[in-house]
Amino acid sequence: MSATAIEVRIENHLVRFTPPSPIDQQAVISQLGGQETSGVVIKVLDKPRATLVIDGEGRITVHGTHRVEAARAAAKELMLRLGLSDTGLETELGPVVASFDFGQSLNITQLSGNYHAGSATYDQRLGCSTIEDSRHNLTLHVWANGRCIVPNARHQNIVAMAAVYWRTQLKDNNLFI
Repeated sequence: MSATAIEVRIENHLVRFTPPSPIDQQAVISQLGGQETSGVVIKVLDKPRATLVIDGEGRITVHGTHRVEAARAAAKELMLRLGLSDTGLETELGPVVASFDFGQSLNITQLSGNYHAGSATYDQRLGCSTIEDSRHNLTLHVWANGRCIVPNARHQNIVAMAAVYWRTQLKDNNLFI
């Protein structure tokens, strides 16, 4: 196993847009077929493929995209369908959900314990080990087949650095099968 990079895939990047004038939730319902639930309005778009949530303050949160540009295109599509301009749309970046694969099976039940840069516990409910990575400020869910999911990351590059770091830790502790 070399020290080469691990391919990290962005599964979802949460992005919130604040328009200069709040989006009218009722307009999204009446004009675009949005669905109201728990104080927000949800609109699913096919092109670009995304789920948009319009909150009570008229902001648009975009789920289901991999890139900020795709999220912006989805927010713009919603605004244009409502007859609004996307000029002055402010962007807030939220967390990234990422995944990667170590490319080898590992003994996740033996992974439990304290490490220099964090701790790991076996989660019987999920059937994986959860690493609380204090070095990269991430949580990694690691399955026996080597697949990892990282919810709540700040950036894809942080996940890539954590993946390489933990691959070395796992190898040094003879946890790969």
